[in-house]
Amino acid sequence: ATLITPREVYLEALRYHAVNLILIHNHPGGNPAPSKCDKEITERICQAGEMLGINLLDHIIIGDQRYVSFREQGLLDEYPVCRDCFMLLRKTYGIDLGSSSIKVYSFFKNKSYMEKNMIASKGRRIIAVGNEAYDMFEKAPANIVVNSPMAFGMIANLELQEIALYSMMKKIDHFLGIGSDMFFSVPLDMTAVEKRAYYHVANGHWLRQNRVYMVEAPIADAIAMGVDLNRNAGSMIVNIGAQSTQFSIITDGKIIIAKKIPIGGRQMNEAICSEIRKRYNLQIGTRTGKRLKIAMGRLNDQRREARKVVGIDGISGLPREEIISGYVVNAGIMNCVNEIAAEMKTFLERIPPQISYHISREGIYLAGGSTKIPYIDNYLASYTGVSFNLSPLYEKATVAGLEKIIRDHELMKWAQPVKQRKL
Repeated sequence: ATLITPREVYLEALRYHAVNLILIHNHPGGNPAPSKCDKEITERICQAGEMLGINLLDHIIIGDQRYVSFREQGLLDEYPVCRDCFMLLRKTYGIDLGSSSIKVYSFFKNKSYMEKNMIASKGRRIIAVGNEAYDMFEKAPANIVVNSPMAFGMIANLELQEIALYSMMKKIDHFLGIGSDMFFSVPLDMTAVEKRAYYHVANGHWLRQNRVYMVEAPIADAIAMGVDLNRNAGSMIVNIGAQSTQFSIITDGKIIIAKKIPIGGRQMNEAICSEIRKRYNLQIGTRTGKRLKIAMGRLNDQRREARKVVGIDGISGLPREEIISGYVVNAGIMNCVNEIAAEMKTFLERIPPQISYHISREGIYLAGGSTKIPYIDNYLASYTGVSFNLSPLYEKATVAGLEKIIRDHELMKWAQPVKQRKL
């Protein structure tokens, strides 16, 4: 029989105006294994704490030479009240490191943030990070380098990526603390070295002692778009990002076929610049190409639009104004979209017939920042012969999937913990 009741525990807690509670006691027999009585009193204390607003952080049993912590053993996860309170205290984040931008979801603030994944540096000195660095892109002098630490969805510069993430995290929480949980969306088919890069981003020079979990990006996209992963006869997820496009087939919660091609939003911007250079003999930057893509980029809707831009004359080398037709902009975009559609059609031919039938009935799920181009879903549907379900979240689809995983304990099984291994 127990020598203490939840009533006595909380009388003392209220007397000292406690906010949190850690229960510690010993087993006289020397065996610290939790008994049935220990588990019952833990559950009763959790329920009482919910009414009084006092959270149970841990229940520790001391024995001979060792102890048992309910928190470390995961026993408190059986009680949703304790689990949610502790997650709120230890600061949990969902992080999507993209080639164009970083998206972070904070469980503590229940809010998502987005910032450009750019760094401006002069030698070993960091000049600007994030949106400030992007404002300098294609405008900085020759001795200042402005680029993204990610390339084609993978970490290209570990040190700079850690700085970019740390800078954004400090804007979200001025005091990061130690021991946060970080859920990263990661691409498929990563090597051990690439997985270790994600671990070191969260446990390097600036960010330390954080627990790292990895969620495959197509799984996060599927969860964000409401796909039932447990009972799934076959779903196709397509994510058109900044520098790459990912095709994935999910069946019964597993990715059975996947393919990645190096075509994305940046390649569309470069294609627009190339078309303008060929037709007008005018050189413009990729930022200008992106603005033209956003303003006039339309598929299956050829409006007579035009925009005035300033570029460098290809012959004289002097600045020159030119009125750019929307037809030229769409021609550049279609070059890339046609390549994506052709690769998608070839990919669909590799799918087993029974899965292909289910995908044709359900439709292909489409997400990613580059899907903001109007009518891109209709254009791809006319090319492939399969209907598309366009996500209204666009580039935030992946981080929205991470948010659902963090907030729903049943979805936690899709997050794989990562630990540092000694070489």
